[in-house]
Amino acid sequence: MLMIGWGLTWTVNKTLLNHLPPVWAVVARLAPACVIYWLVCFASGRITVPVKADLPIIFSMGAFHMVGFSLLVSWGLQYLPAGRSVVLAYTTPLWVFPAAWLFLKEPFTFRKTLGMLCGMAGLLLIMQPGSMDWHDSHIVLGHGLILLAALSWAMSIVYGRAHVWKTPLFELVPWQLLFASVIQVIIALAIEGIPHVTWSLDLLLMIAYGSIVSTAFAYWAMNTVSRDLPASVTSMGLLGVPVVALFFASWVLGEPLDAALLGATALIVLGIGLGTIKLSGQRAA
Repeated sequence: MLMIGWGLTWTVNKTLLNHLPPVWAVVARLAPACVIYWLVCFASGRITVPVKADLPIIFSMGAFHMVGFSLLVSWGLQYLPAGRSVVLAYTTPLWVFPAAWLFLKEPFTFRKTLGMLCGMAGLLLIMQPGSMDWHDSHIVLGHGLILLAALSWAMSIVYGRAHVWKTPLFELVPWQLLFASVIQVIIALAIEGIPHVTWSLDLLLMIAYGSIVSTAFAYWAMNTVSRDLPASVTSMGLLGVPVVALFFASWVLGEPLDAALLGATALIVLGIGLGTIKLSGQRAA
């Protein structure tokens, strides 16, 4: 469910940029999701004040994932197609592997090394540095922003696994959303000012999808797996998202699926698979 929800999100977010500037596009997803989550918590009687020990996970998830990843991706989507962007963004597990080894002491095996090399080969294939127009600042900036977004998300995953949780997960998400929404509004006002918006049914539907499915539900699900599973296994669960996103980007936006993009996707997915799937005899566990 998370794979499909986040896969379609890339097409929705790319289209949303036709109606809103990039920072306000993120606010349009985060702020309604924040309100929805607080209403659900209030209705279920699960509003609590987080203890001091859980403040770091509120700030880290809010800053690195909800703000850092979302904002960098929204900026990057201005310059790159949705399909190429999602493949670059979902190199996140390749950055999780060494970080989990360094900070969480998760073993960095031969297969993980091989997986990283395979994934990096896919990264080089999609970027094609030899043929990239390095004089086009927009293309270079777009690639850099999406890769920085992947690094930001990787930091969030690793810290989510390392954190010792005190407050129930469900009751922390609204605080994370509130922190992220406030930061995003401040950034939007500082950089883009008050936007001029032409409201339409399409815009309202995109905001509804982005806030309910790809934000409120997805962040709760991502927090859950980050807390309960090893960081490398968490990243494995994200494998299907770029495949789903490529399908929707091609189908809805008409983006071409060229050989380089498909090959890069296959290499990155294979690399992540090599690094995360545990083998027992001839069968994958």
